[in-house]
Amino acid sequence: MGKLRQCAIYGKGGIGKSTTTQNLVAALAEAGKKVMIVGCDPKADSTRLILHSKAQTTVMHLAAEAGSVEDLELEDVMAIGFGGVKCVESGGPEPGVGCAGRGVITAINFLEEEGAYDEDLDFVFYDVLGDVVCGGFAMPIRENKAQEIYIVVSGEMMAMYAANNIAKGIVKYANSGGVRLAGLICNSRKVDREDELITALAERLGTQMIHFVPRDNVVQHAEIRRMTVIEYDPNCKQADEYRALARKIIDNKKLVIPTPLEMDELEALLMEYGVIDQEDESIIGKTKAQETALAAA
Repeated sequence: MGKLRQCAIYGKGGIGKSTTTQNLVAALAEAGKKVMIVGCDPKADSTRLILHSKAQTTVMHLAAEAGSVEDLELEDVMAIGFGGVKCVESGGPEPGVGCAGRGVITAINFLEEEGAYDEDLDFVFYDVLGDVVCGGFAMPIRENKAQEIYIVVSGEMMAMYAANNIAKGIVKYANSGGVRLAGLICNSRKVDREDELITALAERLGTQMIHFVPRDNVVQHAEIRRMTVIEYDPNCKQADEYRALARKIIDNKKLVIPTPLEMDELEALLMEYGVIDQEDESIIGKTKAQETALAAA
């Protein structure tokens, strides 16, 4: 029995973080690992492919119904899905009412008190919203829950910006606790030279691109059926990509305190790879009339 590894997967909204996490977890379960997913995103979509369900009822919702979280039992909030994966969704308050991160704190504390982190588990994955760097979403980093952070990223500017921000959050808590950046997972958007770009970003952050996940429509075909690729079409090429990612995570020993980039360094990297255009200093602050006059002169 190895030591329980607690991993958090962050990434900007819409990057395919929950899909990547569930396919990775399905591959780990297929490889005989005992895994729990804790969904830390108010959308509560972190377990649907494992459970074949629209959305798992969340800890916050159940607590509100029961009166308080103390009135819940572990079996009320935990469901078992594909490959014996244990699934929990933290949930959050209604939009516009309080911090959505509160549900994360409530859920994790409840799971700890109820003995959910039993010695049979090999991995716990926290699937965390990554554009928001507010306190609640930093909980898996801050409270020393997750020691390994993986960031799902692509070659798009906002995804890389979010990844760099998340790295800054890790630095903030790394010195007081054991949290470390364990790698970038590139979920391809078919951007030019994307793997080179993310490899370069990883190097600048002092980490690794742990795996490049190519874009494949089978992921969407599986999602429509609320399944992971591992379950829907285990013999397809994409299933092997998730198995490769799982294997790399099982073997991963490279845990670092990252070195985030300054904004101008990040922009220089994006310009170097053509993600954003080089700035033309001569036109900054010039009106159309001024430009016309200059052109005529």
